[in-house]
Amino acid sequence: MADRTALVTGASGYIALHVVGSLLDAGWTVHATVRSLQNGKKIGPLQTLSDQHPGKLHLFETDLLNEGSFLAPMQGCSVVLHIASPFLVPEKVRNPEKDLVRPAVDGTRNVLDCVNKTESVKRVVLTSSVAAMYGDNADVLQMENQTLHERYWNATSTAYHNAYQYSKTLAEKKAWEMAEAQSRWELVALCPGLVLGPSLSPASDSGSLAIISQLLTGIMLVGVPDLAFALVDVRDVAAAHLRAAETPVARGRYILAGDRTIPLVDISKSLKQVHDRPALLPSWNMPQLAFRLIGPVMGLSQKWLSANLGIGFAVDNKRAMEELGVTYRPVQETLRDHYQSWKAQQ
Repeated sequence: MADRTALVTGASGYIALHVVGSLLDAGWTVHATVRSLQNGKKIGPLQTLSDQHPGKLHLFETDLLNEGSFLAPMQGCSVVLHIASPFLVPEKVRNPEKDLVRPAVDGTRNVLDCVNKTESVKRVVLTSSVAAMYGDNADVLQMENQTLHERYWNATSTAYHNAYQYSKTLAEKKAWEMAEAQSRWELVALCPGLVLGPSLSPASDSGSLAIISQLLTGIMLVGVPDLAFALVDVRDVAAAHLRAAETPVARGRYILAGDRTIPLVDISKSLKQVHDRPALLPSWNMPQLAFRLIGPVMGLSQKWLSANLGIGFAVDNKRAMEELGVTYRPVQETLRDHYQSWKAQQ
């Protein structure tokens, strides 16, 4: 029945695998799209979910940049959860406009063009990011009460400064533009912070996992950069997607994160308590001056360093709690489970 059938794009990804699992556990039939059905490493975890929920999960091969490729998997779906987004580690980005920005925007346009042609779809849940609200931590200091809130848009990122944040901003703006141009389906945008917690796939290339992986392997042994992140557990993000699909009153944008940023040094201290080799993890910040010297080697401009080092802020996360019933796990639990999952996959 269409009212309990959902399409999930980019289903083999870190967040999407958890979302597919949550939907199946709640009794939904799921149409899941992946780039290739031949990539056993990527689709293995989906096969596992399929075995646990016989007849409820259907896999489709699609291409974000191929117009119309989502029409077939979308047939009979009432909800589309658009999670797929081109992801490249910064070193791989040669041309930000071509590698990041256009794919993010064109991918969103292609999926929503298919929604416009599919009568059964009544709701689209878009996985955006807090990156669509601010580019650098310093941006939040200009907001009311120096607190991140859903009403703000990232106005400082460009293709050459925070290109990933810029791509997420333009993609979400494109989605709202298309949603407002019609009246059959409604849009809900979920904007998570840095997503951590157990991965269901050994093949995930999520950027959030890379940062913590560097910490866990001892690359930051001499000290962590004085940076702070708005964190959220991947399982809480998945629960929010399910609620956004099922809650009739869900509307607009929702921040998914704890109520304030967590310094990377606190993340390191917390992981140190559960790590098999705690000596690999520092419990101090690298002096800012030292990081300013090595930052450019890592592709970080002085402008970026000035706008992010040593800057934390508060987060207004109440909307998701009040309207979607989201509850946030303690950060220690997220980090412990993240480490156990990371260790198991090494």
